[in-house]
Amino acid sequence: MARRESRRNDEGDRQDGELVDKLVHINRVAKVVKGGRRFGFAALVVVGDQKGRVGFGHGKAREVPEAIRKATEAAKRKLIRVPLREGRTLHHDIEGRHGAGKVILRAAPAGTGIIAGGPMRAVFETLGVQDVVTKSIGSSNPHNMVRATFDALAHSTSPRLVAQRRGKSVAEIIGRRREHGATAEAAAPATTE
Repeated sequence: MARRESRRNDEGDRQDGELVDKLVHINRVAKVVKGGRRFGFAALVVVGDQKGRVGFGHGKAREVPEAIRKATEAAKRKLIRVPLREGRTLHHDIEGRHGAGKVILRAAPAGTGIIAGGPMRAVFETLGVQDVVTKSIGSSNPHNMVRATFDALAHSTSPRLVAQRRGKSVAEIIGRRREHGATAEAAAPATTE
């Protein structure tokens, strides 16, 4: 079986062919046994192609490299596709939650950059988002933050997907919103003084 070449860059990210993986968190865990303690490691890794596909994985092993490898393999099996507007930001604002973690993701204008902390930043960098504003409310546990972010991204949609689901064209969907806004203004009673 041919092995893909992988290399690490300055930030500790690894690139396998087209996929980029980022190590989000490593936790050392101890198991108490008859002779003392056995130490193991749990790794949380995010993998993406920087073009709209991203996944995360969790791996546990006695050694750090093995835990990272297991987490990376798990992440590659759970990739999801996220629709991006202009290939740089989200289509709309989204909320996601998992356990005690709650995150708010907001679309941003060009030039904003990734305004996100720790675990969420890793998700957006591997996803390929360039402009986004996020806020984490509640748990700062990396696992909960990543899962809440993925919950939000799973509920992300685009005008094309909405049009396809409704059997309409994108122009009809977007045009309807504009017409609805114009008719709502026309329907409002005019005040005369």
